[in-house]
Amino acid sequence: MGLIYAALLCFLVGVYGARSEQLSTKECENLGFSGLALCSDCRTLVEYVKDQELVSECLSCCTEDSDDAMSKVVYSGAILEVCMRKLVFYPEVVGFIEEEKDKFPYVKVQYAYNSPPKLIMLDDHGEHKETIRIDNWKREHILQFLKEKVKPSSDS
Repeated sequence: MGLIYAALLCFLVGVYGARSEQLSTKECENLGFSGLALCSDCRTLVEYVKDQELVSECLSCCTEDSDDAMSKVVYSGAILEVCMRKLVFYPEVVGFIEEEKDKFPYVKVQYAYNSPPKLIMLDDHGEHKETIRIDNWKREHILQFLKEKVKPSSDS
């Protein structure tokens, strides 16, 4: 029994230990990691998935947790990108676009063929800073996220 605990301890030390080099946003998206993944999420992943390579990739794409670090991140605008043909599969996104979007003049809707629903977060210069998939978000989650994370700059 002690051998099993020792093996588990070695595995967890490897996972919690030094993170692999950070991958680019595009590389992370290609691996299926996008959005505001925190490293604590990757460490939780190890409890459910016993694939060391997957956990390592997650750790290469995550943002370190810190006290209130993510709550301080704000953006100046956003683009909600989605495929018009796929909208039927995302009623919460449709509801947001049709009924709530006008409350957010700094959020633009962009239709792109075969694109899953995502928010492309923009900095003060209109540059893409982060892409966040919102496939499974409810309308109230979209509203709350935009209210908390998008603050138009005073010069726009």
